Amino acid sequence: MRVVLFGASGMVGSGVLHECLADARVGEVLTVGRTVTGSAHPKRRDLLRDDFLDYRDLRADFRGADACFFCLGVTAVGKSEAEYHRLTYDITLAAATTMAEVAPGSVFCYVSGQGTDSSERGRIMWARVKGKTENALLRLPLRAYMLRPGYIHPMDGVVSRTRVYRVFYRLMGPLYPVIRRLAPDSVTTSQEVGRCMIELAARGFDRPVLEVRDINRVGRAHAGDRG
Repeated sequence: MRVVLFGASGMVGSGVLHECLADARVGEVLTVGRTVTGSAHPKRRDLLRDDFLDYRDLRADFRGADACFFCLGVTAVGKSEAEYHRLTYDITLAAATTMAEVAPGSVFCYVSGQGTDSSERGRIMWARVKGKTENALLRLPLRAYMLRPGYIHPMDGVVSRTRVYRVFYRLMGPLYPVIRRLAPDSVTTSQEVGRCMIELAARGFDRPVLEVRDINRVGRAHAGDRG
């Protein structure tokens, strides 16, 4: 399987990258981002860039890809709707449109969010924009899946680059096992998100939108295929 991965230097994306490199079903990972994603690996190739709104120069690299795992994302805190729309909807659709043109029918996994507003008319700004993004992706000639995680617990040494998030994860660390036991459908891990995406690319799912319980179930389904 040949995978294009956006956001591999972020907390979610680095977890997805870890799973891709560990899974025998993934033969090549093309990471698209501003920075190199770590030490060299025979399965990984970094495509460095600053422009995330135009991918005409990467069409040849994307052609023939089996899947695109889109893990880029920003917080809506402190942003206007116009700015958040550009950093969420515009950037995501630029990548997805290019994938649809050069690899129609390929899988596109988008990290959305729990509480996303599919009607696009709710009062919460980020949920409206995420909903608009999801709806647009589902109209493209791709096998698109929307992952709506809530709290994602970092695994395998994955660390957020954002200081406030690092503090938050340190505080949540001791509480996570308790929450997982009492409310398993409210939390997931970076490991399960990555494994879920690979499973979606390999075998698909019966619904395009996956809530937390679906992410966990699919992510655990075929962990034995890793190698």
